[in-house]
Amino acid sequence: MSTSADSPAGTATSAVADTAAAGTAARGSDNRRQPFPQGFLDTISTGWAARPETLPVPREQAAYAAERRERLSAQFPGRRLVVPAGDVKQRSNDTDYPFRAHSAFSHLTGWGTDSEPGAVLVLEPTADGHEATLYFRERADRTTTEFYGDASIGEFWIGPRPSLIAVAAELGIPTAHIDEFEDHDDQLVADTDADLVRAVSELRLVKDEYEIAQMRAAVAVTADGFDDIVRELPAAIAHPKGERVVEGVFHRRARSDGNWEGYDTIAAAGPHACYLHWTRNDGAVVDGDLILVDAGAELDSLYTADITRTIPVSGTFTDIQRKIYETVREAADAAFAVAKPGVTFRTVHETAMGVIAKRTAEWGLLPVSAEEALDADRGGQHRRYMVHGTSHHLGIDVHDCAQARREMYYDGVLEPGMVFTIEPGLYFQIDDETVPAEYRGIGVRIEDDILVTADGAENLSAAIPRTADEVEAWVARLRA
Repeated sequence: MSTSADSPAGTATSAVADTAAAGTAARGSDNRRQPFPQGFLDTISTGWAARPETLPVPREQAAYAAERRERLSAQFPGRRLVVPAGDVKQRSNDTDYPFRAHSAFSHLTGWGTDSEPGAVLVLEPTADGHEATLYFRERADRTTTEFYGDASIGEFWIGPRPSLIAVAAELGIPTAHIDEFEDHDDQLVADTDADLVRAVSELRLVKDEYEIAQMRAAVAVTADGFDDIVRELPAAIAHPKGERVVEGVFHRRARSDGNWEGYDTIAAAGPHACYLHWTRNDGAVVDGDLILVDAGAELDSLYTADITRTIPVSGTFTDIQRKIYETVREAADAAFAVAKPGVTFRTVHETAMGVIAKRTAEWGLLPVSAEEALDADRGGQHRRYMVHGTSHHLGIDVHDCAQARREMYYDGVLEPGMVFTIEPGLYFQIDDETVPAEYRGIGVRIEDDILVTADGAENLSAAIPRTADEVEAWVARLRA
């Protein structure tokens, strides 16, 4: 039985059934809905065992979330702040996409994959800051029609839902029923007000200890997923849509050991690796080609890794593949070497691009010198082969802190606790006549997750093979 397509029964003459159907009648048709017989209505609310509630212990992240709320409060004295979790989004007819709470909501509450759709965090101004209240729909008693009659929130359909008292105990935030939430004309709302949107984004630029631990755990799951992919390369080669096999192998790991992927997996084999956001993943995986896999496991806390490795399908790079691959690694290593406190974020990108310009000029691919290509106003010729940036912040969003001010992000200064990617690449599209034929159809990217430390930086994903020699040994070991 489909968990969403089979709507609860209803009857045109019963007020009880009208209420029961309210949650599903707004979408789709009621032409499959059958009336509830009177015997069902008379007995459905009885015969259930008692459900004594044991209050959970506070979550580890609760104290960190409280400190984040205090920092946000200090920026908006006297203002009412509203941070919605968001609601489910329709996929088709009466089927929804899996719910994921707004990143700012999860960051400020500590509520992750088990967040309730429609919940709202409110920070009410007080004389000395703000008082937080978390509003959401209390679970329905089994004597209510919602329990059995609403396929979107009824526990008969979707399973147990949290109580107000349990969530308050876990998160350390007073809770109230969503029906008690009142809109105010003068409030700031986190998904519409520009100042609050900026503030909740910049709040995540520097990660706390809990967040860093979650990033390490997400990287570890992702590393296991990459091992799975290498082991299953023969199955991918054998399938006409081998890219889908690769995607599915990683999905299995992300779901079993985490929550989901943090973004749509890119499994780009052969010429598809030259398309930066190739997520159709419907191509063949062919011996002799490279496959570029950009994937990250998301944990129940919603923190995600973001890692790319480019792997020779046969297990061995050709000479030209190796030359391109090692150049990309050279750019990545150069960028990593300059990443340290006090350096601007843009310096990481500029350093990587210096290597890309130098090598593509040496190979005769540019109509100008490397120095001319690097001219800020008149250059950029090398960007044809690497159009994207080298780094982005990473955390509870795969492109975290994206609404931060430019002076805090691209022009900002690196601080201990920042987490971001380093991901240079080279992409020679199959029809690019500016490069020799042997380059065409080769795309390489190497992406690692970087933590800024007090005296430098740590590559959180360094254990996943990176050099050409390491990658070949990796494939040989796992496919033996």
